[in-house]
Amino acid sequence: MTADFSFHLDGTDGPARRGRLQTAHGLIDTPAFMPVGTAATVKAMFPETVASTGAQIILANTYHLMLRPGAERVAKLGGVRKMMNWPGPLLTDSGGYQVMSLAKLRKMSEDGVTFQSHIDGSKHHLTPERSIQIQHQLDATITMAFDECTPFPAEKPAVAESMRMSMRWAKRSKDAYVPRAGYGLFGIVQGGIHEDLRAESAAALQGIGFDGYAIGGLAVGEGQELMFATLDKTMPHMPTDKPRYLMGVGKPLDIVGAVQRGCDMFDCVLPTRSGRTAQAFTRYGTLNMRNARHADDQRPLDETVDCPASRTYSRAYYHHLIRCDEVLGMMLLSWHNVAFYQQMMKELRAAISSGTLSAYAASFAADQAKGGAADETDDSPA
Repeated sequence: MTADFSFHLDGTDGPARRGRLQTAHGLIDTPAFMPVGTAATVKAMFPETVASTGAQIILANTYHLMLRPGAERVAKLGGVRKMMNWPGPLLTDSGGYQVMSLAKLRKMSEDGVTFQSHIDGSKHHLTPERSIQIQHQLDATITMAFDECTPFPAEKPAVAESMRMSMRWAKRSKDAYVPRAGYGLFGIVQGGIHEDLRAESAAALQGIGFDGYAIGGLAVGEGQELMFATLDKTMPHMPTDKPRYLMGVGKPLDIVGAVQRGCDMFDCVLPTRSGRTAQAFTRYGTLNMRNARHADDQRPLDETVDCPASRTYSRAYYHHLIRCDEVLGMMLLSWHNVAFYQQMMKELRAAISSGTLSAYAASFAADQAKGGAADETDDSPA
């Protein structure tokens, strides 16, 4: 693969890894969290604000952008990064998960997937080759192989059949991919909760050869305990010299636990989705800013987070903005939440470097347990 796309391990603490991923569009310190910019926008945030939180890479989505505004149009505009004014690296999801979760009248074959758009019912056909072509047109720094995200729960024979088709699609994705200096292609390990299938999938992908390896098919309803158990079984089969990306995860304690198990990259819609629904992530758990208990609270959201949205505005002001359905409330909460996640990743990297990850994880979990639970429901019409 391309010489300029490289991953370097700077240190470990047990299975956890501290590394650097060099790309054509900049350096990514790992473990890293990627804010989700599904349709070429991290919702309710300026790209400059996203960058100010310390985020070094964002994610966009093949499925959504092929429907609107269309891959060819994005290419004419110079790719996603230029179109949205994002200077750093970009990873694009292949579209496989969205076809499963959003598309209508989905029909799958060995060739690919035919489906109707959830937007207007228009008919589309997505294959490994077309997915890779679209991601090239989007100018993705990191392209994802096209796969089927196996639903949970599913019987093991169905999981095996799905995984093996994804491995055949992975080979076709690799064959269709056009290497460029500083750009990379990731394969996706599937296999549900079954260790033998995960091992088979990891081996098949390494036989094909990719620049990085993702773990797909988790965070789809199996719960944290089963997700961690599956990671414990899967990680020994993953290569040590390439970045490992756990797709679609997740909640803060999910990320901490996955970092402890050796995952390097994460993405999730939670920070911004929660910001648009009045929820703030803080050191001491989650806060529902609709709750009346915040109406006269002059404290900031979280002084431990180095972000104006976290330190400058009072909880009372957030409560007022949310109760009045002011857009600024969503914008500030999204900014704070993304900054909180980036602060957490910075602290995880420091803990790995200093060999104190276990102590950090225990302290973080204890802090999370102190707050949040009593604040998750709306307790007042204030």
